[in-house]
Amino acid sequence: MPSARSNRAAYFLIAPAILILAATSLYPAIFSFALSFFNWNWGLQFDFVGARNYLDLFRSAEFWQVLYQTFVFAVVATILELVLGIGLAVVVDRLRFGASIIRTLLLTPLMVSGIIVALMSKIVLDPMLGIVNYVLISLGFPPSPFFGTTATAMGTVIMVDAWWQTAFVFIIVLAGLQSLPQEPIEAARVDGAGSLQTLFRVKLPMLRPVLFTILIFRTIDTLKVFDIIFGTTGGGPQIATEVMQTLAYRKAFSFLQMSEAMTVMVIFSVIVLAISLVYMRLEERMERD
Repeated sequence: MPSARSNRAAYFLIAPAILILAATSLYPAIFSFALSFFNWNWGLQFDFVGARNYLDLFRSAEFWQVLYQTFVFAVVATILELVLGIGLAVVVDRLRFGASIIRTLLLTPLMVSGIIVALMSKIVLDPMLGIVNYVLISLGFPPSPFFGTTATAMGTVIMVDAWWQTAFVFIIVLAGLQSLPQEPIEAARVDGAGSLQTLFRVKLPMLRPVLFTILIFRTIDTLKVFDIIFGTTGGGPQIATEVMQTLAYRKAFSFLQMSEAMTVMVIFSVIVLAISLVYMRLEERMERD
């Protein structure tokens, strides 16, 4: 049993981290929540309006479209990255030669910041000068506008994010595969299980906690997407790729509607918190099972 003195020492050691967290996270959150009840435009206007900002948002068709697009981006990008990352990890795990080189090459996108990835993708996918459209035309296909139309912009942004972040899923799943105990795998092979059966009935079930952790991280990260969309489409064309983060940014720094921007982020933070709590509850249930 830990003594009272050791408990006091533990609290003393973590106190600086708690104070820093409170100063950098808790205070801005409380301040933002308070500002959401005012009408503040970066100037002299600072009027208390109560819940009007929330009511205006809930009555706005634009808000619901942006919220829907945020979830579309998060769900599709997360599923795509999980599938691609797991597939790449399984393939690389089976390689006996050149695995280190391939692993390093696959990790290259993670070494680049999001805004650089966005700018690179705009150049590569440019309708007039981009190498991708050049290849398409050379093969006899019509050029694609990619970021230029409402029909293709969201899919293109998801594709860029998948290129960037699949490596995150890949490296964690690969580490998990290489750390699995070999006894159950050998037993399955002795029983006549093939490679796919061993993968789906033995390896992936043993990796379930790892995969669930990746799912949590990627879901929250894709819900908070900003740099990829800001650097490629800016939320356009029209608002076809607008998400909650870019909507808040546009309200704050394009229209100087600071209180409305705070309201957007308060609502979005509550949604992300609720999703995180659901994931935590599911994780606890999985651990009990």
